[in-house]
Amino acid sequence: MNALFEGSAGERLRKFIVAGVILLVVFLGIQVVAGLMGLRYIGAGIAAGNTINVSGYGEAVAVPDIATFSFSVMSEKPTVAAAQADATAKANATTEYLKSAGIEEKDIQTSDYSVSPMYDYVQKACAQGYCPGGEQVLRGYQVRQTTTVKVRDTEKAGELLGGVGSAGATEVSGLNFTFDDPNQVQDEARQKAIADAKAKADELARQLGVSIVRVVSFSESGSGYPVPMAYGRGAEVMSQAMDAKSAPDISVGQNKVTSNVSVTYEIR
Repeated sequence: MNALFEGSAGERLRKFIVAGVILLVVFLGIQVVAGLMGLRYIGAGIAAGNTINVSGYGEAVAVPDIATFSFSVMSEKPTVAAAQADATAKANATTEYLKSAGIEEKDIQTSDYSVSPMYDYVQKACAQGYCPGGEQVLRGYQVRQTTTVKVRDTEKAGELLGGVGSAGATEVSGLNFTFDDPNQVQDEARQKAIADAKAKADELARQLGVSIVRVVSFSESGSGYPVPMAYGRGAEVMSQAMDAKSAPDISVGQNKVTSNVSVTYEIR
């Protein structure tokens, strides 16, 4: 046997066998890793026998930590350039007010900008019993710039709604209270929904006289959007400029986040 590995031919044979063993080990390692990756999802890779499916519902209620609203400035002038210059001046003045009130620049975003021609309908004079009708005559151009604001101190929302009006905004709308990071509230709602599903599965298994083995599949729906439970005045459109002293009384209220889950369990 040892004679096979003697000499240069034997050395080559020995190296060939060692290389073959190494390649086999690497191949088996790759197969094991691939098999483990195939099982990275709950219940994957193993065929389920008998199963039951249950649904669960959960909700979480919390006080919103941010408010958002939009305001617009509008200018109408004979030329586009004049209207743009006037609208820009109004928008800049309103932005400076917000910054002076503690709103960071990153929380002030232009969300819309438009330039539109404005026309008047002029009726021509009738002559000798004939009325030629009217025509549209260009009156000028209207520039509208809309800005969205994120307010991190919700107690200042009412003050800011009144302040932007006195600073030059002609329209204020879209007051909304929400969460800067909704994941925490969503996780709480999901945990309650899963617990609800698990309780239903345990009771169903008891009634059927079976045992729960494992989770086969899971899905979630109807979640991710906080639902306001209460608002104060101020959510409606305010088309007239407001005096800073007449800031609306804003109630933050609470937002509700819901989660609906469907869980399939294997039983035996």
